[in-house]
Amino acid sequence: MAVCKLTGKKPNTANHVSHAHNLTKRKQYPNIQKKRIWVPEEGRWVRLALSTRAIRSLNRMGLKAYCKKHGIPLKSIF
Repeated sequence: MAVCKLTGKKPNTANHVSHAHNLTKRKQYPNIQKKRIWVPEEGRWVRLALSTRAIRSLNRMGLKAYCKKHGIPLKSIF
């Protein structure tokens, strides 16, 4: 299952609506990408499954600042 490690984004359940208004269940998947991030505190690379929104935030803020702002323990991500 595709879930973002930082934001917690996961697939959404929705209906596909035909022209005759027949409803069929479908999933809307978040844009999850595998990203390698350098963690200077650990001195190593970490590979995470992240949403593109989280990747943009990490590029701007950095992993440690992002985790501090959102109250996520750094050790729980690895």
